[in-house]
Amino acid sequence: DPRGLYVCETGQQRRNLQVHYRMCQNCIEVDAPTISGIAIADVVATLFLAVAVYFISGHDRGHTSRASDRQNLLANELYQ
Repeated sequence: DPRGLYVCETGQQRRNLQVHYRMCQNCIEVDAPTISGIAIADVVATLFLAVAVYFISGHDRGHTSRASDRQNLLANELYQ
């Protein structure tokens, strides 16, 4: 524990130094390879998700709809 009162004496001079130090109990050291690994994993996961969404929603698999896309308009002489 580095906290406490430190004294430095040189010849006739005496200096005091009070040290307050906080130690992290649950800290994790993050270095450059860890950060780059997290970034690469994020990019790969994003690409995987984008490809999955593309393949799931982007293709018509030959299924035809039973409902017609045409609208049957009623003949109305007033608005012709």
